[in-house]
Order: sequence, then structure tokens, then C-alpha cells
Amino acid sequence: MTHSALRPPLTDEVLRTVEAQLGYQLPTAYVDLARRHNGGSFARDAHPAPSRTSWADDHVGVYTLASVGRTAGFSLCGEIGSAFWVAEWGYPDIGIYIADCPSAGHDMIALDYRSPGEPAVVHVDQEWNYQITVLAPDFETFVMGLVDESEYDED
Repeated sequence: MTHSALRPPLTDEVLRTVEAQLGYQLPTAYVDLARRHNGGSFARDAHPAPSRTSWADDHVGVYTLASVGRTAGFSLCGEIGSAFWVAEWGYPDIGIYIADCPSAGHDMIALDYRSPGEPAVVHVDQEWNYQITVLAPDFETFVMGLVDESEYDED
């Protein structure tokens, strides 16, 4: 991960209060990553998609991962955190919105808690009536599946 701004290290107390406010337990892989790099931009900024989205035929862009906290603008419980996307933009209330895309809010990456067990990572496309596309069965698989946008050079 790279950083637009360095966030304070994630503490157990912040994690506990953020999870309580969100109403969900964050995946272990997300917490482990936040303990090393709490929010920021991914070095690899695209993820394959199984079908077309408003972004591209075969992938989505991934811009910034929300930090675990509430002080940064783009933190899970911050000013433009997960609840903001549901309340202000009408995104479906399926879990936690964790990453934004290069479209400035017109599509988002979320942890989908609608099924039991580890939440799937999904792309939610506001431009296409909030279409939900599963990108990975869990957060760790999602991170491992990230690639550089240049692999999708359009001719």
C-alpha cells in the first residue's frame, strides 16, 4: 500500500469502538493490514471482475482503502465513511463500504455481510442501479487479486 496521508496506528480500543459502531466484525485480514498500513492507496489499483461494470468490460478500478477509525475523512466511521454512502448516496445497506473507485463515488467496494461467514468483497455500481458484483469470496483473496491498472491498457 501507499499512503496519501499517514494515519495513526490502529489500537485495540479504536478497533472495538469502530466495529461496535459499524455493527460488524471486520475480517482478520483487513485488521492485519490496518495494523501495518491504516488506510491509503493500493500499489496495485485494479481488480478483475467476472462481468462488465460501468468502469470496464473486465475489471474495476480501486482507488483508496478506508482506514479503521473515525478521524480521517475516508475512514470507516469518518465523515465520508461507510454510513455516508448508504445515507447520502443511497447505496444498499449490505455491510461495510471499504474502498472507493476512481469514479468519485459512482461505484464502491464493500464487504458484503448478507451471507453467514466471512464477508465477500463486492463492487457496487451506482451508475447501474447499484448492481452488486462479487469480486472475491473474502478480503484476503481480494487483496491478492489486485493487479496494476496498466494490465488493462485499452487500445
